[in-house]
Amino acid sequence: MTEKITRINPEQLHQTPGYHHVTVVETGRTAHLAGQCPLDRGGDLVGSGSLEMQIDQVAANAFAALAAANAQPRHVVRSVVYVRSDDRDVLGAAWHRLAESVIGPAFTTASTLLGVAQLGFPGQLVEVDLTVALPD
Repeated sequence: MTEKITRINPEQLHQTPGYHHVTVVETGRTAHLAGQCPLDRGGDLVGSGSLEMQIDQVAANAFAALAAANAQPRHVVRSVVYVRSDDRDVLGAAWHRLAESVIGPAFTTASTLLGVAQLGFPGQLVEVDLTVALPD
């Protein structure tokens, strides 16, 4: 298995809380995961009102989706995290919980964290969108 993913933080840019400003991929195939939501296998929302429980479900779902593509969190090259909040402390807490989750290595790459007004399912507080450089 050959993989070549380089993560860079140029000296001219600000320090980050764990992600990298630039991710360079020199492998040939990618997978684009649909936004992973806090839904269980039956399609029911998990953790109504609990950002932590919803993040844990999103991480579990993303881990399963990565496995289905024969990938691991370290193969993620781009992440976008959507949190239904305009409170920076809530956004930061979401980021830290994801970074410490089963898919934590996914958030060392090029990443964006957004506070949004609404997500697709009633009661949904978080969603994660991942792009993966598949190993050979």
